[in-house]
Amino acid sequence: MRVEREMERKIERIKEILRDLGLECARTIEERVDLQFDALKYLHQNLNDTELFLKLVIANSLVSYQLSGRGEDWWWEFAKHFSEKKPEESIVKAYSEFLPASRANKRLTEGKIKRLKKAEGFLERLTLGELEDYYFGRMTSLREELARALNSRKDAKTVVFAVKMFGYGGRIAFGRFVPYPMEIEIPDDVRINAYTKRFTKEPPPQFWSRIAKEVNIPPLHIDSILWPALGEIPEVKIRLRKYCRDWTKVVELTNL
Repeated sequence: MRVEREMERKIERIKEILRDLGLECARTIEERVDLQFDALKYLHQNLNDTELFLKLVIANSLVSYQLSGRGEDWWWEFAKHFSEKKPEESIVKAYSEFLPASRANKRLTEGKIKRLKKAEGFLERLTLGELEDYYFGRMTSLREELARALNSRKDAKTVVFAVKMFGYGGRIAFGRFVPYPMEIEIPDDVRINAYTKRFTKEPPPQFWSRIAKEVNIPPLHIDSILWPALGEIPEVKIRLRKYCRDWTKVVELTNL
């Protein structure tokens, strides 16, 4: 009983902190703290092709698993590579050359190329107008159609992550902030899974979806708040203190 009460106390504190931080804190972390957002801005500026930019963001998300380096390093490697070497034919062909030479993502290359081949038809058919439509009101549809193309669950980690990174890309490409839909779950990665086990035996996507509704912050934005608190990258910690007014509350989440 004592353990259960303690877990309940911590969950209530999580909700208090998230309510205090709000959606604006999540946006600040995404746009000013997350090094991946900077990488996408760099690519967008150098590529000078918004349609291709957004397709590359989705494609890269689908192969962002089992990395051999830090995620931030991988996204910067991706941004620099395609800034210098725009795909001349298909995205799949471009990745079949890029991944084997990658430093931060050189595991399971064959399987990752196969995933991109599954999504290739869907990505090739997309127009800039359709990508804009997904960003401004149909991110849940993007999740469902990506999952269908991959023959995957719509709550699969890489599918959900692809929607999150597409949201970053759309924000950069179209110049407006659109919150993620409440219906899209938090990515169930290793860090989120271990952190969630401190408070509940409930599966992380379900737990954070419930918390999200109570604090009125969509799960993908909660993921952004938790990410710097659970990470160990010094530059991220420095940027969090610099740009996030309530950074001590973000850090407190780590200690619960």
